[in-house]
Amino acid sequence: MTTVRELIRKPPIKVSSTAPVQEAARCMRDGDVGAVIVEEDGKPYGIVTDRDIAIRAVAQGLNSAIAPVAGICSKELATVSPEDDVESAIQLMQSKALRRVLVVDLQGAPVGIVSLGDLAVTRGAGSVLGQISAAPANR
Repeated sequence: MTTVRELIRKPPIKVSSTAPVQEAARCMRDGDVGAVIVEEDGKPYGIVTDRDIAIRAVAQGLNSAIAPVAGICSKELATVSPEDDVESAIQLMQSKALRRVLVVDLQGAPVGIVSLGDLAVTRGAGSVLGQISAAPANR
């Protein structure tokens, strides 16, 4: 049985809830990821995705150089433990219609993010979806 820990491909990238949207976008670009963890007082506050930036910031005309990321991030966090089995993560994502879940340790500290793409590769690296998800990102 595969655990969630085995799906985490990169250490978590975090930004402060007061950081401007532009900083979160740069972190995504530099880390080659589609989401970063938003923290407040050293604890997970939310997750912001590239889609959040496009839909909730750019499309709304926010000034990304000054608008705080807390205003556009998803705050209802669904979490799993690194020791949970992959099936648990799949069921959680399915039941809540999520594309990503936050992975936290026993103290609630972020360990990483698991995405649908990570699951696709694990469940069928030979499948078309698995191959697309495993392919390098286009830049």
